[in-house]
Amino acid sequence: MERADRRRDIVERIRREGRVVVAELAEHLETSEVTVRRDLDVLAESGVLLRVRGGAVSQLKRGEELPFSMREIDGADAKVRIAEAVASLLRDGEAVVVDSGTTGLAVDRALAGRRLTVMPLSLQAATVLSGEASIALLLPGGSTRFGEGSLVGPLTEANIASLRFDTTVLTCCGVSVAGGVTAHDLQDAAVKRAAVRSATRTVLVAEGAKFARTALAVVCAVDQVDVVVTDLDAPEDAVSALQGMGIEVHCV
Repeated sequence: MERADRRRDIVERIRREGRVVVAELAEHLETSEVTVRRDLDVLAESGVLLRVRGGAVSQLKRGEELPFSMREIDGADAKVRIAEAVASLLRDGEAVVVDSGTTGLAVDRALAGRRLTVMPLSLQAATVLSGEASIALLLPGGSTRFGEGSLVGPLTEANIASLRFDTTVLTCCGVSVAGGVTAHDLQDAAVKRAAVRSATRTVLVAEGAKFARTALAVVCAVDQVDVVVTDLDAPEDAVSALQGMGIEVHCV
């Protein structure tokens, strides 16, 4: 099993059971206890778990999202495909807000070489785009979420509200026709709402797994979204429902 798959398996197990044992994991993953201990140490550094004698216990609260570093490797190939599809939907000369999160960062990377005005909502994205001569980079003020790098708070919301954009590329923690677009963090959700209000068009990016999840804070109803870009794992009934509402859906 590849390292990323192995660590993803460990995370899912500890989220489900709350505790894992090194010897049991080694047998389950068909690897050595030394390898398992190394994986647990890495996950402990990212805040997912706490190492204890013989294993580890979960550090995640119920419904809490995984750390950025773990989410970035999860479904990385799908995020690249989604990002490339989003980039193809943007016209040169557009003014664009790109939301925070790992899929948002993938979109920022896909914009290399494009002639756009872009306001990224994370420090990681600002670093990526700062080296692109063809992109006019706008940076909102505000505070940053520790470990996430996303820009949040009244200053961020006010700066977004003072501008008008052609497109907002919106990320999420969960989405459903009934529950709408949701996020785990309340401040993050407020910034997302400001971005939706300030743009003529909203493009929601969501891996297929997000359709089975619901987070605490509601960002907007799905009928406020114009385009959804997802992957081939998106549930057919959810895709059909979105299309029935007149929303343009791209499965890549």
